Amino acid sequence: MLLNRRNLLSLGALAALHQLSGAKPHHAPKAKRAIQISLVGGLSHIDSFDYKPELVKRHGQALGAGPKPDVFFGQVGLLRKPDWEFKKRGQSGLWVSELFPHVAGVADELTVIRSMVADSANHTPALFVQNSGFQFNGYPALGSWLSYGLGSEADDLPAFVVLPDGRGDPNGAASNWNSGFLPAQHQGVIFRGGDAPVRDLFPEKPVPAKEEADSRAALNALNALHLAQRGGEADLAARMNSYALAAKMQFAVPAVADLSKEPAKLKTAYGLDDPKTADCGRRCLLARRLLEKGVRFVQLYSGGPIAGAPRTSWDAHENVKENHTAEAARIDQPVAALVRDLKDRGMLNDTLVLFTTEFGRTPFAQSAGNVVGTGRDHNKYGFSCWLAGAGVKPGTAFGATDDLGWKAAEHPMPWHDFHATVLHVLGIDHEKLTYYHNGIQRRLTNVHGEVVKGVLA
Repeated sequence: MLLNRRNLLSLGALAALHQLSGAKPHHAPKAKRAIQISLVGGLSHIDSFDYKPELVKRHGQALGAGPKPDVFFGQVGLLRKPDWEFKKRGQSGLWVSELFPHVAGVADELTVIRSMVADSANHTPALFVQNSGFQFNGYPALGSWLSYGLGSEADDLPAFVVLPDGRGDPNGAASNWNSGFLPAQHQGVIFRGGDAPVRDLFPEKPVPAKEEADSRAALNALNALHLAQRGGEADLAARMNSYALAAKMQFAVPAVADLSKEPAKLKTAYGLDDPKTADCGRRCLLARRLLEKGVRFVQLYSGGPIAGAPRTSWDAHENVKENHTAEAARIDQPVAALVRDLKDRGMLNDTLVLFTTEFGRTPFAQSAGNVVGTGRDHNKYGFSCWLAGAGVKPGTAFGATDDLGWKAAEHPMPWHDFHATVLHVLGIDHEKLTYYHNGIQRRLTNVHGEVVKGVLA
């Protein structure tokens, strides 16, 4: 009998353990699925979605009197205008810079939040807060909470799938899509590029069909007995469920990951035939296919490891123009194509798109002395993210930073409020989605969070 972790359970085994529809939503949802594009390193809002004419006027001047800014490297240089021209876009007149010319073409679909604030100006804890609401690892990610609360609409694919940048994982790696204290089945499942998106999904050599079926039937019986002897222990049940799902994924993953049957025109629109955009384009197209097949939440990363030269993320300390030009060239076309494709298929009506970054960048250059530098430091006090799709107001901007784009001045939105709003759009009351752990009814928003009605349609 062949025993390995890729064929522990039969295709129909323990179906009751796989959470198909989850608990009923607390209220009528506007969206039934979501995708998050996460820009690692810190996108400069004042070079992209937050136009500040006053910053242009004061280019080269000192910030002014007052306490020394609390910035990551402590190198406060002179004020520095954007590197890209801003224009009003579409019928809405939303300001978007030339950094994102393709995304600017779908401006009428965007709800730009210009008053995000972060708890940390350090990448790893800031990424953790963006994903889980806490600065430390070990807490469930947003996708894990959605898996726990709503489940998957498919019985052969995970509820939560992660598509990392082809250049590497973000700071903290798998801690960013951890299920924490939730059952293990709610952890994000990584799909990589290439012919084998899921590692170790298939046996190393072919297994005869009868041997495969007999092995799975025997193991199914043994595992069911093992579970019964231990009173249905939750962690054991979750592990058994993960093996049952893995067996089904042997058929589902190759089908959903096969992009060959997509129209050539659509693949070109996503940028699959351009080396610069191919990696992100493939992942954006795969994300759409996963959402179509019932995956609840897909998280797609732009940017790999923070360290290194040249940087493979949005961490533009040395030169914003050089760094952001290269990073935007990788994702601008694919992300815009994804929004258009979802709309053309009618999926944008019940899909929520999130475009986020862990913090922004300063309106002053990262340098010392009287020279205007070319880089920008981390900025946790005010930055931009955007939403699109179901449940939010298209073609609008919410909140504002001050005249220089340094600090949130109108409707500051911490990540707890952002998460509460996302859950609300998906039919979940953030105060009611809880899990008992170590004597506490834990939740994504901790003891904070308010639904921001100003962004809701």
